[in-house]
Amino acid sequence: MRASAHESIEATAAAWLAQRDDGLSASEAAAFEQWRQRDPRHEQAVVRLENAWRSLGLLRDFRPTAAAHPDRDLLRSKPRRQFVLRPAWVELTLAAALVLAAVWWFRPADPAAAASPRHTFATAAGGYQRSTLPDGSIVELNANTTLTAAYSKAERRVTLTQGEAHFTVARAVDRPFIVEAGALEVRALGTAFNVRLSSRQVEVLVTEGRVEVIKEDVPLAAPLVAGEQLVWSASDTAPGRAPAVRSVPIDVTRKELAWQSTRLFFTETALGEVIAQFNRHNQVQIKLADPALASLPVGGSFRPDNVEAFVRLLSSDGSIRVERPEADLIVLHPAH
Repeated sequence: MRASAHESIEATAAAWLAQRDDGLSASEAAAFEQWRQRDPRHEQAVVRLENAWRSLGLLRDFRPTAAAHPDRDLLRSKPRRQFVLRPAWVELTLAAALVLAAVWWFRPADPAAAASPRHTFATAAGGYQRSTLPDGSIVELNANTTLTAAYSKAERRVTLTQGEAHFTVARAVDRPFIVEAGALEVRALGTAFNVRLSSRQVEVLVTEGRVEVIKEDVPLAAPLVAGEQLVWSASDTAPGRAPAVRSVPIDVTRKELAWQSTRLFFTETALGEVIAQFNRHNQVQIKLADPALASLPVGGSFRPDNVEAFVRLLSSDGSIRVERPEADLIVLHPAH
């Protein structure tokens, strides 16, 4: 019996995930990413199977022995033959069927009829993660970031507990997309925005569309539009004190979101700010022995995880002395 297109996509996704569990080479990882992006159904299948994997561990428990060497004809973007079930595929088909059964078991007939399980996403120092949420929205996590997503019939709610994340929201007029960050809620429909949460403040930067920032059911300002940023801190709770809203030039926006790329870009940027960005990405932290160094201008393009190269560049002209009092600490001193 010939498999349907849906079944073939699910089986291919299962094979890729099994292969990923065993380890992907750089070329295989690139091929997997290309396959995911080629068709929205591919990405949806991967997300469904990943959710089932997290819930039941079925891909790990039932991974077929052939997973280490998946059928290259099946994984080819334009198969030379139609996918026909054969005895050699029995184990893979069983694994995919078990995963599909788990997904359908936990998914209601109407996807909006009941609350979805909570999904937790987290990155460590130097980490970056790009994930697709159940509704098709995309979330990108900067280093040292943790968030959870819980969807219901009435709303799509994400709670950012620490760090920074960028959201590209799928449109769903009847189900608002809400991000909780500290004391604030950021509400959006069909838009893209960035939220950064620290111990002192919340920053919301809109990159597309419009969002509303709310505290205790009261909007803090007029809806933000693309290119606007709101910065709120605990001091803004004082009577008559409104949070700062500013327009952000496109080049500044690129710098703010440089963590989404493989490099950090600086143009006459204060050393204190540059160090703050490196520290968000790495276990090794940089500190200034003299606050006067914080205003020194820095320019260039750097890999966010290459702290050593950055420090060597700073000290190369002899104006800065480097001290390593601990394995995970670098202290910068004026040379004179």
